[in-house]
Amino acid sequence: VQLQAFGGGAVQAGGSLRLSCTASGLAFSVYSMGWFRQAPGKEREFVTSISYRDGSRRYADSVKGRFTISRDNAKNTMFLQMNSLKPEDTALYYCAASGYYGTQLLHQFAYTYWGPGTQVTVSS
Repeated sequence: VQLQAFGGGAVQAGGSLRLSCTASGLAFSVYSMGWFRQAPGKEREFVTSISYRDGSRRYADSVKGRFTISRDNAKNTMFLQMNSLKPEDTALYYCAASGYYGTQLLHQFAYTYWGPGTQVTVSS
């Protein structure tokens, strides 16, 4: 199983980025997907998730209204549209796959597979 995230980069505050995460080697349509991030000196934290079962989405309060998660099962790909970016969004962003579909998706332990991360840097 391999997850690979793309689309990270440097942007000014208020700008947008779109991350994608492509999965191979797993039955993508029966895995929930999530994004986590880790800023320098901080623990990795939940950003958003999308359930394989009903497509339901969860967001961290810090990104609600600015970030949107989506998935394309035909392409084994998940997306994260990030708008109105803030300097505090600067972090290494990880995509992950989980066999769960409920509130467990808020927690790292629920995820079996992880990608290597892509850097997002937002300057003020």
